[in-house]
Amino acid sequence: MQLGTTSLVIVSVITVVGALCLLVAVGLRRQVLAAGEGTVSMQAIAQAIQEGAAAYLSRQFRTLALFAVVVVALLTLLPGDTGVRVGRSIAFLFGAGFSAAIGYLGMWLAVRANLRVAAAAQVPGPVEGRRAEGARIAFRTGGVVGMSVVGLGLLGAGVVVLVYRADAPAVLEGFGFGAALLAMFMRVGGGIFTKAADVGADLVGKVEQGIPEDDPRNAATIADNVGDNVGDCAGMAADLFESYAVTLVAALILGKAVLGEQGLVLPLIITAIGAFVALLGIVITRTRAGEDGLRAIYRGFYVSALVGTGLAAIAAFVYLPGTFAEIEGVAAELVTSTSDPRLVASGAVVIGIVLAGIILAVTGYFTGTTSKPTLHVARTSRTGAATVVLSGIGVGFESAVYTAGIIAAAVCAAFLLAGGSVWLALFLIALAGCGLLTTVGVIVAMDTFGPVSDNAQGIAEMSGDVDADGAQILTELDAVGNTTKAITKGIAIATAVLAATALFGSYADAVTQSLTKITDPASSGIVASMLTFEIISPVTLVGVILGGATVFLFSGLAIDAVTRAAGAIVFEVRRQFRDHPGIMTGQTRPEYGKVVDICTRDSLRELATPGLLAAFAPIAVGFGLGVGPLAGFLAGAIGTGVLMAVFLANAGGTWDNAKKIVEDGAYGGKNSDAHAAVVIGDTVGDPFKDTAGPAINPLIKVMNLVSVLIAPAVVAMSVPADANHVLRIAIATVAAAIAFGAVILSRLRAAQVDEAEELEKEVGLV
Repeated sequence: MQLGTTSLVIVSVITVVGALCLLVAVGLRRQVLAAGEGTVSMQAIAQAIQEGAAAYLSRQFRTLALFAVVVVALLTLLPGDTGVRVGRSIAFLFGAGFSAAIGYLGMWLAVRANLRVAAAAQVPGPVEGRRAEGARIAFRTGGVVGMSVVGLGLLGAGVVVLVYRADAPAVLEGFGFGAALLAMFMRVGGGIFTKAADVGADLVGKVEQGIPEDDPRNAATIADNVGDNVGDCAGMAADLFESYAVTLVAALILGKAVLGEQGLVLPLIITAIGAFVALLGIVITRTRAGEDGLRAIYRGFYVSALVGTGLAAIAAFVYLPGTFAEIEGVAAELVTSTSDPRLVASGAVVIGIVLAGIILAVTGYFTGTTSKPTLHVARTSRTGAATVVLSGIGVGFESAVYTAGIIAAAVCAAFLLAGGSVWLALFLIALAGCGLLTTVGVIVAMDTFGPVSDNAQGIAEMSGDVDADGAQILTELDAVGNTTKAITKGIAIATAVLAATALFGSYADAVTQSLTKITDPASSGIVASMLTFEIISPVTLVGVILGGATVFLFSGLAIDAVTRAAGAIVFEVRRQFRDHPGIMTGQTRPEYGKVVDICTRDSLRELATPGLLAAFAPIAVGFGLGVGPLAGFLAGAIGTGVLMAVFLANAGGTWDNAKKIVEDGAYGGKNSDAHAAVVIGDTVGDPFKDTAGPAINPLIKVMNLVSVLIAPAVVAMSVPADANHVLRIAIATVAAAIAFGAVILSRLRAAQVDEAEELEKEVGLV
């Protein structure tokens, strides 16, 4: 298949649009940095946060560079055309580099915008004006990151299509893999850092010492604010970029298989529309007089989503013909279809955008400060921490069912729209993901709003330079930010499921293409069972179980890592309070740097284990059991992953906002027994919503992409019956040893850390 002149012109224009998005991001960045920087005290606190965040990300990227080199070497060993293999390896580096750049940009600007939001609340003037200005700065900060996500995504995909033409989908597998792998590492590492500091600060500061959350006497406050940026800003920005890249990759692979040249170009057109939608949403999101900030953000999202739907429909009707038979290179099963491809494509985009809107509403309901579930969790604080934890778990489980059901309904709608064609349905699911991601610019802005407003409140409280009205403004913005963070996590999960489902189809396409190249596909017995996709096969069910188990193990490792790191923070903060009594009276400055160093050390130490598990588990299953069980493995990971991710994210968000309700004065307010109970609930929820839950999104996509990449090699070693079984089993054994060896080493390291802490306690060092 060769791309025609019209398609090349369209892709060239899309590539230019990507570059223009980056210029728009530069303009928005200047607007943010032009705002006032507040008092000298505020600037000093912000400087400490900036230095801590930059130091952490620099050390993290140096660590991840080693992984990148190893992966590039492995990618070159995969079977296939030499040019494609080299291009895929280069694309991997660009995908990883873009993901890192997005994460660093999100952090760099957020640690400067938080100061400006705090300053906006401190400037004398009407309360409404101060609130609107603070919200504008926080949202525009996210807008910079959002436009950068769209710009780099379009630029990377456009350049690859222009250079590799029909081979672009295979090369873009590397681009998506690089983006997903780095995002997973940033999610895990940043999540461990931020939640270790947050949990440690809350347990010692709020519960034991009875001081406010961001009191400068707490040695963990600076690390907590640093963590908000390396976890929520850098991690989430990288996560949404990889969602954008991976969804686009899946759509291009399936589009080429189903609709030929036009199927390859259409997803690029749909995602390019997102550039205009993102800019519109950022510009129109303004807080009106007397209006809640969350309502303004909702309005911006829904208006931009409606405009995106209309533009996508227009693009489909202009670009596609009226029948499938008129499309050159269309799949044979669609030639006789009576459906209108323009309506089918438009319907898929509508499904994706409607899905995003419904997820936004449902997540907001389960986590918002004025919703019944969160109010219920806050009420349970009257009977202690145990009931707070139990009620939050219940809300998380219930919300997971509804959210998973909504996503399943969207997948079914795409299947019905395809008229029963499985391959067309898979392409439409990918196209629905592209439709959902037309709003990615606004989604990123919503997410960044949260940590920026949270940090702004911390800076204001630590500096003491903001009056009562300003403090209330920042508290309200922080509560809005908690909800927007939970919402964007929900949307990111929905995107992950759509992308993973589409990649599931890409995996099947890779297997099918590989089987057609085998001269003697005849096989029997065990080998035949390894190649079947029938779910009733016992060995395929084994794959399903292993896929679900991997999600549980990954989540457990992430939460356990936070537990260990948080324990080290608790000991350090307690030591400082005990050894330096002047801290509580304000005469002695806490040693903030020691806590930042502990968080950095522990998060980077725990980084490798989840990553090795994600990368090598599918290799072990694929080469050990075959492509059929590997398909089951992916299905189990997707099904378990969506439920686990929603449960963790929504339970954590509910606990966080229940704490806000009590801190605003309900059930005794701050320093009451109810407050201590909700603080415990919030600390349980911290690693749920900001470490394990969000990291599941890139996890399932990394495992899917690894499976797509290794599928041809697995098929080649499985058929015919006597082909390279010794090598196949050897590869599976080594992969399993690496994955589970990393887990065992993590457990041994944890035991050593626990023994060291006990020794320190005995000799009186802590």
